[in-house]
Amino acid sequence: MSNKIAIIVLADTDTNEGLGRIVNALAAAKEYSEAGDEVSIVFTGTATKWPTQLVKPDHPAHGLYEAVKGYVEGACGFCASAFGQTEAVQTCGIKLLADSGPFMSYRQFTEAGYQTLIF
Repeated sequence: MSNKIAIIVLADTDTNEGLGRIVNALAAAKEYSEAGDEVSIVFTGTATKWPTQLVKPDHPAHGLYEAVKGYVEGACGFCASAFGQTEAVQTCGIKLLADSGPFMSYRQFTEAGYQTLIF
């Protein structure tokens, strides 16, 4: 039986702790996907700034991102707007999520039987 894993990234880009969190989030996504599990990654809050960093070939997490970017479901549309990332997120090919009013839905994952990991 495979797992259903939702990886929710909240970490900011401005700290070493944030870098550690995004690396761990992407590594977890890679591990679960390689095991055949269903994986969904979303960026919310200040994490909506990550896509523009992760697409840079010289970023330390770029390789991990490239390995799992197909599992990115999207980024919170409200948060992307709040942090000035709407156009940047879309330019990176990531859809904006607004399933629950102006916000993305967290409940959609638990309702669909996903385990959630928050970074």
